[in-house]
Amino acid sequence: MSGFELMLIGGMAVITFMIRYGLFAVGQRVRFSPWMTQALGFVPVAVLTAIIAPAMLYPGAGEGMQVSLDNAYLVGGLAAVLIAACYRNLLATVIGSLALFFVWRWLLG
Repeated sequence: MSGFELMLIGGMAVITFMIRYGLFAVGQRVRFSPWMTQALGFVPVAVLTAIIAPAMLYPGAGEGMQVSLDNAYLVGGLAAVLIAACYRNLLATVIGSLALFFVWRWLLG
């Protein structure tokens, strides 16, 4: 590695550390309004949805959107939503949706 590459990596590490440390350093002194605190509670759900939804709808590379029963990813994801809504149990959701996903893929060949 050249000196420039090492400086670049070091600079990125320092910037990343400072961004994260800055939030922890002032976190005790910053107070959000109640509606902001409530809104921040939805951030994890929104981020996970943004990550998972494209994987369910676009399972193949370059094949386009697949909204059909031939898409085992979509069927497994919808099963996860239904199981989670009915039982509110993380383990049941994971096991049930994965079981349906693998059975569905096996049935489709």
